[in-house]
Amino acid sequence: MSVFRVSAGLIALLFLVAGSKAQNLDVAYVPTPGFVVERMLDMADVGPGDYVIDLGCGDGRIVIAAAKRGAFGHGVDLDPQRIKEARKNAKKAGVADSVVFEVGNIYETDFSRASVIAMYLFPSINLKLRPMLLENLEPGSRIVSHDFGMDDWKPDEQHGNLEVHAVYLWIVPARVEGNWSCRISGKEYKMQINQEFQNMEINLDSENKVFKIDDSLLSGKRISFTANEIAGNKRLVFSGQVEDGKIEGVVQIHNGNNKTVENWTARIE
Repeated sequence: MSVFRVSAGLIALLFLVAGSKAQNLDVAYVPTPGFVVERMLDMADVGPGDYVIDLGCGDGRIVIAAAKRGAFGHGVDLDPQRIKEARKNAKKAGVADSVVFEVGNIYETDFSRASVIAMYLFPSINLKLRPMLLENLEPGSRIVSHDFGMDDWKPDEQHGNLEVHAVYLWIVPARVEGNWSCRISGKEYKMQINQEFQNMEINLDSENKVFKIDDSLLSGKRISFTANEIAGNKRLVFSGQVEDGKIEGVVQIHNGNNKTVENWTARIE
């Protein structure tokens, strides 16, 4: 059987011997097919200016493919033989000046500078890495994984019809949980946000008027939602960017036939 058609279940069994250790040298090496590599990079929108780190890079094919798109690449693997192959492959592909391959443990890798993280790891390893990824990556960074997800952190996008393969994409969300306040048209608004990954539950009120929240979205630093006054005609459409404990953006104010647009700034309390 070709390695390019190994099922996800069989791959899981190959990885199982690793337990919670990401790159034990007796783990079977299963390379990602070229068409899956390209789909991963497409989903992560990899291009010039990106810094791509592949955790468990194997022969370097994902990093090399990213470099061919104008990105800078960094591959980490515990197996010196794979790193040797990766460096040779990068030179052959003409991208050696844009990539770095190093022998190392993925748990000890500083990936905070990455704009894209690529992974082909066992689910338990993904889960062990998950808090580190959320803590260290900048909001808006992309994480793309071949075949395996991250449990209750649902992907922002996924494709499962790639022969026997699947690809998952996450966008690291900004931290918005907490109590916020802002002023709109001279009135003070209080906003409470409960957050689970990129999902939000928002409560908004002003001067004893309560709003129903619809169409909430958190994607990296971008946040948007619609607030409809429950006992009235006012409708507010918010969009903004989260940065350093505040949200700045614009809000459309629909009040009957009167429609206006103004800037808004919310600060966490």
